Amino acid sequence: MDFQVVVLAGGNSKSLTPLVSKDVPKPLLPVANHPVLYYVLHQLEESNLKDLIVVVEGEDAGLLVGAWISGTFVDRLHVEIAAVPEDIGTAGALRAISHYLTAKDILVVSGDLVSDVSPGAVAATHRRHDAVVTATLCCVPISGSSESGSSGGKDKTKKPGRYNIIGLDPRKQFLLHIATGAEIEKDTRLQKHLLHAVGQMEIRSDLMDAHMYAFKRSVLQEVLDRKDTFQSLKQDVVPYLVRSQLKSEAVLSGIPQAEEDDNEKVSFPNNQVMVSEILANASTPSFHELYSMDPDGSAQTRKTHKCCAYIASSSSYCVRLNSIQAFMDINRDVTGEADHLLSDNVIGPSPKLGTKTTVGPHCMLGEGSEMGDKCQVKRSVIGRHCRIGSHVKVVNSVVMNHITIGDGCIIQGSVICSNVQLQEHVVLKDCRVGAGFVVTAGSEYKGESLARKEK
Repeated sequence: MDFQVVVLAGGNSKSLTPLVSKDVPKPLLPVANHPVLYYVLHQLEESNLKDLIVVVEGEDAGLLVGAWISGTFVDRLHVEIAAVPEDIGTAGALRAISHYLTAKDILVVSGDLVSDVSPGAVAATHRRHDAVVTATLCCVPISGSSESGSSGGKDKTKKPGRYNIIGLDPRKQFLLHIATGAEIEKDTRLQKHLLHAVGQMEIRSDLMDAHMYAFKRSVLQEVLDRKDTFQSLKQDVVPYLVRSQLKSEAVLSGIPQAEEDDNEKVSFPNNQVMVSEILANASTPSFHELYSMDPDGSAQTRKTHKCCAYIASSSSYCVRLNSIQAFMDINRDVTGEADHLLSDNVIGPSPKLGTKTTVGPHCMLGEGSEMGDKCQVKRSVIGRHCRIGSHVKVVNSVVMNHITIGDGCIIQGSVICSNVQLQEHVVLKDCRVGAGFVVTAGSEYKGESLARKEK
């Protein structure tokens, strides 16, 4: 399969402060004791997609990520690391590495995606329909999409929300409309010529963009070159391709054309899922081809292109690590209901547990870690080479690597980054503790972010 894969791994992330740092960029942030980037690379390897460009923000982060990949996937993947400036967006990142892109089709995956959706199946769907873009869509989880970007602590509401408005053809093969972000709070406008061509459209608000796309390279590069203000694949590039699919000369000929104002307003009240909204007469399965023909069917007079949707199974796991709350949720899930994503043991080799110490279900204990007497660990991840004293309780938390925890500490709903020292009888509830921080004996914190000042 002639595909190149681009993994947009990111670098630093303000939404994940203080978890990320110069020493631990976002791609290396641990999920169940594996860097989050591991999950995407493992899925690509399983799909036999092994020719990869991993895009990292910043030269220093690129060196760290490259060193980790070389040590972990040696002789398994062919990976090229491309460092790009920070804050140029997903479209800007692809624009910056466009000289690397040579294959007929490009698969673009977010490096913070933790999922069991097969990239190979997305690529095959794209190739089967000869599409210019194929977007992967997943069901919004019951707890709501992680795109909301909660800042941390326990999410007590967990209300499902509407994060995208998606228009599909009756067979659910083609993407006819997509609205994201602030657009969904407005009246949704659908293009009349597209409605007339397809005849029937199903409107969905229970699907979210998984940030896994397949593109026809020639079209992607032309759009990025001509639309130099586009910064986001999700908010700019994909909606543009969807809007112009029956006016494809605006994309493929190199001659910019104004988009017609043929919108029709449709309202979606009360944030409800709107399914099988009938917008015109009976549809035809090949509306792109029919629209491109003369009325008598004798000749093809209009250019069209296909925008496809790959809808993952409702049982699929698909979450992006783009907030501290998402980080907590994914660590919980990967050691629980989504433990099929793990390829190793939950309890690492050679752990040392004191007398009457209990490690409950949905926990992970990294190799070389030691715990004293009468400790309790519930629904938590303990990293590698940690030293934990006696009478310590860890609940619903993530404790990274090389951490020292004194006797009598209580940690609940918190994230403790690597090389932290908690002295005796510290109490932390819904806190984030940055790498290398020392919490003094007897301290109690609730809902705090504790971190050393950057030099």
